[in-house]
Amino acid sequence: MKWIYLIAGIAFLAKMLIMPNPMGEWDDFSIVEVILKDTGVPNAVSGIIFRNRLYDTIFEVVVFTIAILGVGFLLADEKPPKVVYQFSDEPSIILARLGATIAAMVAIELAIRGHLSPGGGFAAGVAGGTAIGLIAITSSSELMQELYKVSRAAIWEKISVLIFIFVAVLTLIGLQLPQGEVGTLLSGGVIPVLNILVALKVALGSWAVILLFIRYRGLL
Repeated sequence: MKWIYLIAGIAFLAKMLIMPNPMGEWDDFSIVEVILKDTGVPNAVSGIIFRNRLYDTIFEVVVFTIAILGVGFLLADEKPPKVVYQFSDEPSIILARLGATIAAMVAIELAIRGHLSPGGGFAAGVAGGTAIGLIAITSSSELMQELYKVSRAAIWEKISVLIFIFVAVLTLIGLQLPQGEVGTLLSGGVIPVLNILVALKVALGSWAVILLFIRYRGLL
Protein backbone atom coordinates (compact mmCIF):
# COMPACT_ATOMS: atom_id res chain seq x y z
CA MET A 1 0.00 0.00 0.00
CA LYS A 2 2.88 2.38 0.76
CA TRP A 3 4.19 1.92 -2.79
CA ILE A 4 0.83 2.95 -4.20
CA TYR A 5 0.88 6.15 -2.13
CA LEU A 6 4.46 6.85 -3.24
CA ILE A 7 3.67 6.33 -6.93
CA ALA A 8 0.54 8.49 -6.64
CA GLY A 9 2.57 11.24 -4.95
CA ILE A 10 5.26 11.15 -7.66
CA ALA A 11 2.63 11.22 -10.41
CA PHE A 12 0.90 14.20 -8.80
CA LEU A 13 4.22 16.04 -8.46
CA ALA A 14 5.03 15.34 -12.12
CA LYS A 15 1.64 16.66 -13.12
CA MET A 16 2.25 19.95 -11.26
CA LEU A 17 5.74 20.36 -12.74
CA ILE A 18 5.08 19.33 -16.34
CA MET A 19 1.47 20.11 -17.21
CA PRO A 20 0.70 23.83 -17.48
CA ASN A 21 -2.22 25.37 -15.65
CA PRO A 22 -5.15 26.30 -17.90
CA MET A 23 -5.57 30.04 -18.32
CA GLY A 24 -8.98 31.55 -18.89
CA GLU A 25 -9.52 34.13 -21.62
CA TRP A 26 -11.51 36.95 -20.07
CA ASP A 27 -11.28 39.58 -22.84
CA ASP A 28 -10.61 42.43 -20.39
CA PHE A 29 -13.43 41.14 -18.16
CA SER A 30 -13.22 42.59 -14.63
CA ILE A 31 -15.10 40.77 -11.90
CA VAL A 32 -14.73 43.74 -9.54
CA GLU A 33 -16.36 46.07 -12.06
CA VAL A 34 -19.23 43.64 -12.54
CA ILE A 35 -19.79 43.39 -8.77
CA LEU A 36 -19.62 47.19 -8.46
CA LYS A 37 -22.24 47.58 -11.18
CA ASP A 38 -24.42 44.82 -9.74
CA THR A 39 -24.33 45.89 -6.08
CA GLY A 40 -23.56 49.61 -6.20
CA VAL A 41 -20.86 49.41 -3.50
CA PRO A 42 -17.08 49.93 -3.93
CA ASN A 43 -16.31 47.20 -1.37
CA ALA A 44 -16.53 44.10 -3.54
CA VAL A 45 -16.30 41.81 -0.50
CA SER A 46 -19.44 43.31 1.04
CA GLY A 47 -21.14 43.08 -2.33
CA ILE A 48 -20.37 39.38 -2.60
CA ILE A 49 -21.29 38.54 1.00
CA PHE A 50 -24.58 40.44 1.11
CA ARG A 51 -25.75 39.97 -2.47
CA ASN A 52 -23.99 37.39 -4.63
CA ARG A 53 -23.80 34.82 -1.84
CA LEU A 54 -26.45 36.16 0.52
CA TYR A 55 -27.98 32.70 0.84
CA ASP A 56 -24.74 31.45 2.44
CA THR A 57 -24.49 34.50 4.68
CA ILE A 58 -27.93 33.82 6.14
CA PHE A 59 -26.78 30.42 7.34
CA GLU A 60 -23.50 31.88 8.65
CA VAL A 61 -25.55 34.16 10.92
CA VAL A 62 -27.72 31.21 11.97
CA VAL A 63 -24.63 29.09 12.73
CA PHE A 64 -23.22 31.88 14.90
CA THR A 65 -26.52 32.03 16.78
CA ILE A 66 -26.45 28.26 17.34
CA ALA A 67 -22.86 28.52 18.58
CA ILE A 68 -23.92 31.06 21.22
CA LEU A 69 -26.74 28.77 22.35
CA GLY A 70 -24.23 25.92 22.44
CA VAL A 71 -21.96 27.81 24.82
CA GLY A 72 -24.87 28.33 27.19
CA PHE A 73 -25.78 24.65 26.94
CA LEU A 74 -22.16 23.58 27.48
CA LEU A 75 -21.79 25.62 30.65
CA ALA A 76 -25.29 24.95 32.00
CA ASP A 77 -24.07 22.38 34.56
CA GLU A 78 -21.00 24.37 35.61
CA LYS A 79 -20.82 25.93 39.05
CA PRO A 80 -19.67 29.56 39.11
CA PRO A 81 -16.49 30.12 41.15
CA LYS A 82 -16.94 31.93 44.44
CA VAL A 83 -14.54 34.70 43.41
CA VAL A 84 -14.00 36.02 39.88
CA TYR A 85 -10.76 37.96 39.77
CA GLN A 86 -10.51 41.05 37.56
CA PHE A 87 -7.64 43.30 36.58
CA SER A 88 -7.06 45.58 39.53
CA ASP A 89 -3.94 47.58 38.69
CA GLU A 90 -4.73 51.06 37.43
CA PRO A 91 -2.49 51.07 34.31
CA SER A 92 -4.09 47.88 32.98
CA ILE A 93 -7.59 49.24 33.58
CA ILE A 94 -6.79 52.53 31.83
CA LEU A 95 -5.19 50.82 28.83
CA ALA A 96 -8.02 48.28 28.51
CA ARG A 97 -10.73 50.92 28.62
CA LEU A 98 -8.83 53.14 26.20
CA GLY A 99 -8.57 50.17 23.84
CA ALA A 100 -12.29 49.50 24.34
CA THR A 101 -13.12 53.08 23.36
CA ILE A 102 -11.02 52.84 20.20
CA ALA A 103 -12.48 49.41 19.33
CA ALA A 104 -16.04 50.72 19.81
CA MET A 105 -15.41 53.66 17.49
CA VAL A 106 -13.87 51.35 14.90
CA ALA A 107 -16.91 49.08 15.18
CA ILE A 108 -19.29 51.95 14.46
CA GLU A 109 -17.15 53.10 11.53
CA LEU A 110 -16.96 49.61 10.01
CA ALA A 111 -20.70 49.04 10.42
CA ILE A 112 -21.78 52.34 8.87
CA ARG A 113 -19.15 52.61 6.12
CA GLY A 114 -18.34 48.95 5.58
CA HIS A 115 -19.88 49.02 2.10
CA LEU A 116 -17.57 51.85 1.02
CA SER A 117 -14.23 50.75 2.42
CA PRO A 118 -12.62 47.58 3.86
CA GLY A 119 -14.78 46.35 6.70
CA GLY A 120 -18.36 45.29 7.08
CA GLY A 121 -20.79 43.77 9.54
CA PHE A 122 -18.70 40.81 10.68
CA ALA A 123 -15.56 42.92 11.20
CA ALA A 124 -17.61 45.56 13.02
CA GLY A 125 -19.14 42.91 15.28
CA VAL A 126 -15.71 41.54 16.15
CA ALA A 127 -14.49 45.04 17.00
CA GLY A 128 -17.59 45.64 19.13
CA GLY A 129 -17.13 42.31 20.89
CA THR A 130 -13.50 43.22 21.57
CA ALA A 131 -14.58 46.49 23.16
CA ILE A 132 -17.09 44.68 25.37
CA GLY A 133 -14.49 42.07 26.32
CA LEU A 134 -11.96 44.72 27.36
CA ILE A 135 -14.57 46.37 29.57
CA ALA A 136 -15.65 43.02 31.02
CA ILE A 137 -12.15 42.02 32.18
CA THR A 138 -11.73 45.29 34.07
CA SER A 139 -15.21 45.56 35.61
CA SER A 140 -17.29 43.67 38.12
CA SER A 141 -18.90 40.55 36.62
CA GLU A 142 -22.09 41.29 38.58
CA LEU A 143 -22.19 44.81 37.12
CA MET A 144 -21.69 43.53 33.57
CA GLN A 145 -24.38 40.88 34.06
CA GLU A 146 -26.80 43.48 35.41
CA LEU A 147 -26.04 45.82 32.50
CA TYR A 148 -26.63 42.95 30.07
CA LYS A 149 -30.06 42.32 31.58
CA VAL A 150 -31.06 45.98 31.88
CA SER A 151 -30.14 46.73 28.26
CA ARG A 152 -32.07 43.62 27.14
CA ALA A 153 -29.10 42.67 24.98
CA ALA A 154 -30.29 39.07 24.58
CA ILE A 155 -33.63 40.24 23.18
CA TRP A 156 -32.00 42.74 20.81
CA GLU A 157 -29.65 40.03 19.59
CA LYS A 158 -32.55 37.76 18.65
CA ILE A 159 -34.46 40.65 17.09
CA SER A 160 -31.44 41.56 14.93
CA VAL A 161 -31.24 37.96 13.68
CA LEU A 162 -34.94 37.86 12.78
CA ILE A 163 -34.79 41.22 11.02
CA PHE A 164 -31.67 40.15 9.13
CA ILE A 165 -33.32 36.95 7.90
CA PHE A 166 -36.49 38.83 6.96
CA VAL A 167 -34.62 41.52 5.00
CA ALA A 168 -32.36 38.92 3.37
CA VAL A 169 -35.35 36.86 2.22
CA LEU A 170 -36.97 39.96 0.73
CA THR A 171 -33.72 40.65 -1.12
CA LEU A 172 -33.51 37.09 -2.42
CA ILE A 173 -37.03 37.25 -3.87
CA GLY A 174 -36.19 40.49 -5.69
CA LEU A 175 -37.47 43.26 -3.38
CA GLN A 176 -34.61 45.72 -3.00
CA LEU A 177 -33.94 49.31 -2.03
CA PRO A 178 -32.62 51.81 -4.60
CA GLN A 179 -28.83 51.56 -4.99
CA GLY A 180 -28.30 55.31 -4.83
CA GLU A 181 -25.14 57.04 -5.99
CA VAL A 182 -22.08 54.81 -5.87
CA GLY A 183 -19.54 55.94 -3.27
CA THR A 184 -21.97 57.82 -1.03
CA LEU A 185 -23.05 56.76 2.44
CA LEU A 186 -26.65 56.15 1.36
CA SER A 187 -25.82 53.73 -1.44
CA GLY A 188 -25.73 50.01 -2.01
CA GLY A 189 -29.42 49.44 -1.42
CA VAL A 190 -29.98 47.04 1.45
CA ILE A 191 -26.29 46.18 1.99
CA PRO A 192 -25.63 48.91 4.64
CA VAL A 193 -28.72 47.74 6.56
CA LEU A 194 -27.49 44.14 6.54
CA ASN A 195 -24.03 45.32 7.63
CA ILE A 196 -25.46 47.07 10.69
CA LEU A 197 -27.68 44.12 11.60
CA VAL A 198 -24.78 41.66 11.40
CA ALA A 199 -22.56 43.98 13.45
CA LEU A 200 -25.24 44.24 16.14
CA LYS A 201 -25.76 40.49 16.15
CA VAL A 202 -22.08 39.58 16.40
CA ALA A 203 -21.29 42.20 19.06
CA LEU A 204 -24.22 41.26 21.31
CA GLY A 205 -23.58 37.55 20.80
CA SER A 206 -19.94 38.05 21.76
CA TRP A 207 -21.10 39.89 24.88
CA ALA A 208 -23.21 36.90 25.92
CA VAL A 209 -20.36 34.43 25.36
CA ILE A 210 -17.84 36.61 27.22
CA LEU A 211 -20.12 36.93 30.24
CA LEU A 212 -20.74 33.18 30.32
CA PHE A 213 -17.07 32.28 30.23
CA ILE A 214 -16.08 34.89 32.81
CA ARG A 215 -18.93 33.80 35.09
CA TYR A 216 -18.19 30.07 34.97
CA ARG A 217 -14.49 29.94 34.11
CA GLY A 218 -13.10 33.26 35.29
CA LEU A 219 -10.55 35.15 33.23
CA LEU A 220 -8.88 32.74 30.82
